[in-house]
Amino acid sequence: MASSAAASNTPMEDAIRTKITDALKPSRLEIFNDSAKHAHHQPMVGSTSKETHFRLVITSDAFRSKMQPARHRIIYQLLKDEMAQEGGIHALQLRTMTPEEEQRRQERERAANAAEAS
Repeated sequence: MASSAAASNTPMEDAIRTKITDALKPSRLEIFNDSAKHAHHQPMVGSTSKETHFRLVITSDAFRSKMQPARHRIIYQLLKDEMAQEGGIHALQLRTMTPEEEQRRQERERAANAAEAS
């Protein structure tokens, strides 16, 4: 008989999403699995994991008054088990922002797009 709860095809991504959401309550969390782009790299030879390289965009109030290195340490601490396990996270690219930083970034992008359009 089949289980009513099917096993996830993305257990590592699910763990990332759960841990970051629970700890940081982000207003924005984007997770990009870039593993396929790196599968040919020497350290990945023989790895059966399809979840080794991730790019994360996180906006959270929890980052207020923290510099980028401190923000990144928070993420590394949250994901230490996933980074330590065999076939786990091999690489993380992080963009961490407060809501105000994200708003300023969006305003700059809109201004740049408007300048290009004119």
